[in-house]
Amino acid sequence: MQNRYEKIFPGTIAVAVLMMLLGLLLDAPSNVLPGLYHIVTMQDLLITDYVYIAGVGATLINSGLVMILSILIIKLSGDPFNGFTIVEMGLMAGFSLFGKNIFNIWPIILGTWLYARYQKEPFAKYASVALLATSLAPLVSYMALGSIHASLPLGIFTGIVIGFVLPSLSAYTYKVQNGMNLYNMGFACGLFAMMIVPILTAFGDHPDSVLYWAEGYNGTFTIVLCILCAASILTGFFATGTPAWAVWAGYRRLLSTTGRAPSDYLRMFGAGPVLVNVGINGLLGMLYVYIVGGDLNGPTLGGIFTIMGFSAFGKHAFNIIPVMAGIALGAYGMHYTPDYPSLQLAGLFGTTLAPIAGHFGWPYGILAGFIHSALVLQTGGPVAGLNLYNNGFSGGLIAIVLYPTITAIARHRRPKLRDEDYYDLFEESEPIDTSTWRTHEKNHEARESKSIYPEMPEDEDDPTEVH
Repeated sequence: MQNRYEKIFPGTIAVAVLMMLLGLLLDAPSNVLPGLYHIVTMQDLLITDYVYIAGVGATLINSGLVMILSILIIKLSGDPFNGFTIVEMGLMAGFSLFGKNIFNIWPIILGTWLYARYQKEPFAKYASVALLATSLAPLVSYMALGSIHASLPLGIFTGIVIGFVLPSLSAYTYKVQNGMNLYNMGFACGLFAMMIVPILTAFGDHPDSVLYWAEGYNGTFTIVLCILCAASILTGFFATGTPAWAVWAGYRRLLSTTGRAPSDYLRMFGAGPVLVNVGINGLLGMLYVYIVGGDLNGPTLGGIFTIMGFSAFGKHAFNIIPVMAGIALGAYGMHYTPDYPSLQLAGLFGTTLAPIAGHFGWPYGILAGFIHSALVLQTGGPVAGLNLYNNGFSGGLIAIVLYPTITAIARHRRPKLRDEDYYDLFEESEPIDTSTWRTHEKNHEARESKSIYPEMPEDEDDPTEVH
């Protein structure tokens, strides 16, 4: 059924080329090569804004190149295209604006390839995990360039170890979060980094967070976002072979889902509603930055790209707005303001907790966001800025606490752990027929036996139930 998603590949290439062209138009071409050199020679600890250190042109070109490399890895490995492919492209494009570059991702990918060989399994099963594990790309750069023991072989070896360890660790952490934290790999990488940092400290190293934060680019990146979001919405309505009214009906149905992982919207609703969701959520992310008086730069644009990517896998307007509101509320409660750089990022990346709002209701989404606004400021310390998906680490901790607590106390039900395999997310591409799903009640008989969504226990809400 992969032909149903055959346009993902040329679509990704087109978006990547568009970003690189915008980079050339928005900056002097003479700045590009020196900018790319600065990007690949930085240690990349959080928060290293490539726009600040290299300019707009080099930053967008780096992002476009990483997107092309990423989709080629997915394509050539034989990993099926599905909604999570769009997630991966959003993540790779977004974090290539502040932390990932065309060099520091390769050792981690190599490590995961070696893990697949060791397990005697096709790399296609782990290609997506390899891309997600590049959350720890700053550790590769640090060990190659910044450590007191720094050397290129040490950086490569570190990346290989990361890529080799993360597949098994991420498969385990996925189950304990019960689909309530969309950035599962961020939680797994956070745990790994918490183990690595004390080891580095014991050997005399002292990695620490940094802050390179560009200002004054709101107008420039507003143009970039408006072009990308408008193109996504218009393509969704008028270029997917589905009537516009049917796309709108599909989008409205998408808005009624919980977003609990796994929720592959591309398989559930098709390309039209997903593209509309991508564009609308991107505009909502940009609007949030403007409302809190923040800055559009590499990191915040990366947060918006991440929201757009996960618009194919769990995020929509109704479940991200409560979390954003909770984070903004928490910022004022802690005597900060929402335009504090880490809180600007929390307001965007904190939407990893969108399933809590979708599954339990908007008040719990606000609660999750409020807690996240405090916790995310503390979780960066133990990992010393080495984990790009720090909000995923914080979100995982919150999901592990809130899910059983709310389920037992507010819902009077016994919380249960998920038992499906993490890699099922990446291996399925068969469309899911949602036409027989009922609203406001369970309809277990309608689930296809080949679906990645297992039949849920009788005392638990179905994550794909349409409310």
